[in-house]
Amino acid sequence: MSGHGETPAYLSLGGNLGDPAAAMAAALRFLDDDSRTRVGRVSSLYRTPPWGKTDQPDFINAAAEIATTRDARELLELCLDAERRLKRVRAERWGPRLIDLDILTFGDSSVREPGLELPHPRLSERAFVLVPLLELAPDLAIGGRSVRAMLDAIDGSGIEKLPGGDGWRKPGSASA
Repeated sequence: MSGHGETPAYLSLGGNLGDPAAAMAAALRFLDDDSRTRVGRVSSLYRTPPWGKTDQPDFINAAAEIATTRDARELLELCLDAERRLKRVRAERWGPRLIDLDILTFGDSSVREPGLELPHPRLSERAFVLVPLLELAPDLAIGGRSVRAMLDAIDGSGIEKLPGGDGWRKPGSASA
């Protein structure tokens, strides 16, 4: 999807409070409104069991393909700005949230900086990230392993693909 000077990246989106599909669609519109970032394909929505902290509602998750002329740190700041605009509060690790945006990959870059590690360091442990990403990029190799191989190595039970394909991202569409 990327054009001249653009870096392709994959994002994970999720939430389990309010209307997560609407919040994720709003976040993608915010990113797409940025003159240096384009949102490409998005996955279907998936209902996923909570991870890490399990005494909370199920999550709705998706993945998105973007292209940007921003560097990785600038893209992180743009994602954090989207979360803030959508009233994300970071009160509890792995806790309930209205919206969560994570950069999974940033081209072929490997980044290790305070507050930013790419590819995402826990990507291979999280079926709720890998299942939507598999829909967009089944052959994507991260650290020498395909998304499919990473998913095959962990428990993906309890994840349910919701009907509607990528229609959730369009304003006014029915959400989960």
